[in-house]
Amino acid sequence: MKKALSILALSLVTASLIAAEPPKGLHVGTAAVDISPTVFPMQLRSGKSDHVHDPLHVRAIAFQNGEGRSVIALMDAIGVGREMIDEAKAAVAEKTGWKVEEMLVSGTHTHTAPKGGDTSPGRIAYEQGRKDGLADALTKAIQSLEPAKVGYASDEEPTEVYNRRWHLKPGTMDPNPLGGLDQVRTNAPRGNLVRPAGPTDPEVSVVDVRNRKGKALGIIANYSLHYVGGVPKVYENDREIGMASADYYGEFSRVMPFRVGGSKPPENFVAMMTNGTSGDINNIDFYSKRAPRAPFEQIRVVANKTADAAWRATRKIEKYEENPLIAMRQRDVKLNYRIPGEEDLKKALELMKLSAKERNEINKRTSSVATRTIEHSDPDFIKTESVIIQAIRIGDQAIVSLPFEVLVEIGLELKAKSPFPDTFTISLANGGYGYLPPPNQHKLGGYETWLGTSKFEEESSNILIKQLLEMLAELKALE
Repeated sequence: MKKALSILALSLVTASLIAAEPPKGLHVGTAAVDISPTVFPMQLRSGKSDHVHDPLHVRAIAFQNGEGRSVIALMDAIGVGREMIDEAKAAVAEKTGWKVEEMLVSGTHTHTAPKGGDTSPGRIAYEQGRKDGLADALTKAIQSLEPAKVGYASDEEPTEVYNRRWHLKPGTMDPNPLGGLDQVRTNAPRGNLVRPAGPTDPEVSVVDVRNRKGKALGIIANYSLHYVGGVPKVYENDREIGMASADYYGEFSRVMPFRVGGSKPPENFVAMMTNGTSGDINNIDFYSKRAPRAPFEQIRVVANKTADAAWRATRKIEKYEENPLIAMRQRDVKLNYRIPGEEDLKKALELMKLSAKERNEINKRTSSVATRTIEHSDPDFIKTESVIIQAIRIGDQAIVSLPFEVLVEIGLELKAKSPFPDTFTISLANGGYGYLPPPNQHKLGGYETWLGTSKFEEESSNILIKQLLEMLAELKALE
């Protein structure tokens, strides 16, 4: 009897150990959670509103192969704060057993998402709703893992990306916030343009996930383009009121299932369009004039074109891997805040003696930049801050993340120097710290380099690129 009980106990222990082992081969889970506001009025950048044009979501896709894990979540938001992300990740880690270092959270950068906060019922409700939605999407993706296979490729859509920083004709540059003259201007008048100050990146990258029978589960796309805009407005009492919208990111997610499945899109398919290195890239055609667009039309144009490019990319995939290596690395990197020079501090102090109207006549951002200049010059001002960067390997596909609006040259450099054949960058990931220009763009000046929009030292991009390339080398060495 004792021997039988011992054998039974040993069997139970063995079964328990087997059950605890991570699944072999690739397993993927997907989730999409609606975070559209339900308490009104909500607060948009354009003001208070009760109107939602199209739904907002958090979408997530989780990958696991043995001990290798990574889950990527994307929120329809202009950005997602570090504090909210850290709280959501901690809650998910406690519930699922996954580590916070195995989670990447980013915002799409739609400019028509509601604002959260603690100053009104609408903002309070939305803050809580999107935080809960983030944790829910991450958890559901992790808990819905199933045997899968993955492929990766890219195509191009060059007709909807334009560098917005321009060199201008002599004598046409307006003063910058501190009253000086920069070498470039963002979104300058067409009649003054000479040449753009940087390149574009037309690549549409995709990570395409299917179950073992070939059914489409999800797709992660990446494109280096700011939001599009042109969301419809409503008029109440002769007042123009904005509407909440997920911009082209949300429309891409609604179109892509039809690209994958035709007239019968797959059920529970999750498509996400992540924001690439688009800090200086927008959708304004500076070279010619488009025909007038109906409200939301240009969003649909861009969504359809990028969905077409994503579909073309999937057609290039010759083999879907069932056993790709999944690995992820994370580092906290300490960056130094910018310390203004004595001349800039002197200018800022003089400008703050003027009236708000006089400052605004110099530049509409004079007050904010002068304030930041004085603040950063204070000996007691914080000198450094740590930011999270991540690198993910899914087979031969590499993904890196940065918590900034990243200028396009940085993404192109990472692609060129990566040891992987396919690499893309997810911006506005794990927090948001303003713009990240490379040093050469800092020297040209312009909106993306002004203190306040860009607050870390000019070498920050080089520091982060070096760290990310080291992390990619570590992931490559796992072969």
